[in-house]
Amino acid sequence: MITASIPVVMPTYARADIAFERGEGAWLWSADGRRYLDFASGVAVTALGHCHPALVAALREQAGKLWHCSNLYRVPGQERVAKRLVAASFADTVFFCNSGAESLECAIKMVRKYHDENGQPNRYRVICATGAFHGRTLATIAAGGQEKHLKGFEPMVEGFDHVPFGNINALRSAITAEAAAILVEPVQGEGGIVPGDPDYLRRLRAAADEFGILLVFDEVQTGMGRTGRLFAHQHGGVSPDIMTLAKGLGGGFPVGACLATAEAAKGMTAGTHGSTFGGNPLAMAAAEAVLDVMEQPGFLDGVDHIATVLREGVERVCARYPEAIAEVRGLGLMLGLKAKIPNTDLVARLMANGLLTVGAGDNVVRLLPPLVIGEEEVAEALALLDRTLSQGMP
Repeated sequence: MITASIPVVMPTYARADIAFERGEGAWLWSADGRRYLDFASGVAVTALGHCHPALVAALREQAGKLWHCSNLYRVPGQERVAKRLVAASFADTVFFCNSGAESLECAIKMVRKYHDENGQPNRYRVICATGAFHGRTLATIAAGGQEKHLKGFEPMVEGFDHVPFGNINALRSAITAEAAAILVEPVQGEGGIVPGDPDYLRRLRAAADEFGILLVFDEVQTGMGRTGRLFAHQHGGVSPDIMTLAKGLGGGFPVGACLATAEAAKGMTAGTHGSTFGGNPLAMAAAEAVLDVMEQPGFLDGVDHIATVLREGVERVCARYPEAIAEVRGLGLMLGLKAKIPNTDLVARLMANGLLTVGAGDNVVRLLPPLVIGEEEVAEALALLDRTLSQGMP
């Protein structure tokens, strides 16, 4: 029998031919010694930059004590981090997991359990937005609804309906007797950095209340300071019933969380959900260190300030190259360049000049720098962007 050749690492990623061996702050060094300015942040993960002293110290200390003990027992770190997340948010309770997709799975299960507890098991459908991204599990690709993610994995998991992002009339029309929840990202990330209007988010809250369904915000990418507030929905003064977090919560260590009100989580009793590794002592040490930094007085004000500096600079540079960039959009340190050339080409050309960025839907290039960048790094990034765009179109 002839077996097809396949790499030892399963080829599910279109990886750039570069390997990094160390990082510090907003900078990464490749194995060949070249330095890169990191405006990708591991796709909005390394919120405090690389090797932040507080994170390094916290993990070193915890690694010398206890790595894992399982959720068969109390994990004091979970209790401390959950208490702080609850105090900083709308929520009453937190479930810890390892990733954004897992936090969404918890949210979807919670939605169904909530209505089952209310004697309405027929209410299970979740209304989502077109262009959304909620993860790579079978349920979360169905929630995202994008053909490129669903192809080859049919039949699609049942229970998800899609309406245009930002269209409140279409959403209200989709609410049937089987509707259980509304699920949206306050800013669509993978879909192309599309911020939801604050009034739209408030109208989602009103619709959920009117029809007796739950409102779920996916803040996996937008949460933990990325938009200049701890959570993006806080810009609109609106609160969900359930919120998912991951990425920046661990500053690079795998950790996710699903936050909920007591009412939304009333069905989540012993045995209804679980995770072997979720909320282990190492993950909680990382999350606690991240919160220590982000809750320092003035930290989020600093993010807001540097985000304004970056946005103004990016708009100024891009305005000089209308043949390459159609639009700059986003919120806080979550910016998108709507390109007129293939975004994959622009990402590659920026990387060749020393600036790391991330592609997104709608032919967008994402700028997702660490929240700790200073004006010097912003100036360097703008110079690299200007140099790249000035080199002409392919």
